[in-house]
Amino acid sequence: MIPPPGHDLDRSVWASLAGHHARFAERHGLAVRYDPEVAPFVALADPADPRAWADAAALLGPDAAFSVTGAVSLPEGWEVQAQGESVQLVDTGLEARPYAEAVRLGAEDVPEILELVARAKPGPFRPRTVELGTYLGIRRDGVLVAMAGERQHPPGWTEISAVCTDEAYRGQGLATALVRAVAAGIRERGETPFLHARGDNTNAIRLYESLGFTLRRRSLHTMVRLTVR
Repeated sequence: MIPPPGHDLDRSVWASLAGHHARFAERHGLAVRYDPEVAPFVALADPADPRAWADAAALLGPDAAFSVTGAVSLPEGWEVQAQGESVQLVDTGLEARPYAEAVRLGAEDVPEILELVARAKPGPFRPRTVELGTYLGIRRDGVLVAMAGERQHPPGWTEISAVCTDEAYRGQGLATALVRAVAAGIRERGETPFLHARGDNTNAIRLYESLGFTLRRRSLHTMVRLTVR
């Protein structure tokens, strides 16, 4: 099933921090963010409401900068730094199953995780991101070479994220195996997997669609910065 517009998936950061991830939330009025050690995401109750932007400035401080979706125009005092398209895909036919070689990753594995992230560049990953959910990895000769895990968690849904493989081990199906394994854990909770990818990452989008994910929406993300301090 592909949820219609207006669903929690359209405001997945807000919905996550209002529910399952409330313990990671830092809030000021109509703006909320994850603890910066956990994730870089910020959400506004309504990007069209100037009060939400004022609350974001108060929450983030004088060096405020964040990515926002759905902002048609910016209030005075904010400027665009960059823009880019992302896609959201939802599970409509994924064959989810455990993978015997996958190991659970935890706080003690963070230094090794960050090294893999630096090499494979799957997207933002902070020192405490691993606390957001289950992260699974594959080691070869004692070295972490692939991983995937859970990130945003709106009601009934869990995002699969940080899917990456060291360049030397690509082409072996490790990312596919990990996506299926993480999805199996999500399904066991009665929830549905979803994920995001850069709009120009056609290889990743094709892979996810071949696994049973369906494109739900395309979004323009705008990186904004506070100019009035």
